[in-house]
Amino acid sequence: MSENKSASSGGIGFCGLLTICFIVLKLTNFIAWSWLWVLAPIWIPLGICLVILLVCLIAAGILKLIEIHEEKEVK
Repeated sequence: MSENKSASSGGIGFCGLLTICFIVLKLTNFIAWSWLWVLAPIWIPLGICLVILLVCLIAAGILKLIEIHEEKEVK
């Protein structure tokens, strides 16, 4: 007999849990932060991913320019 075992990684995650905690603290007036900082666990990781993507795209562009320049020197 074969057993079908599938692992699913569902759930809320650390950033989601932190966001929910901050929202509850804000709505209960325990903290007086602006909504920008209450929702920071959502947008900060997104911003970091976008910066990494931008750096990778710039590096790929520079490598492509170097490759094109080397091909011109060979001819």
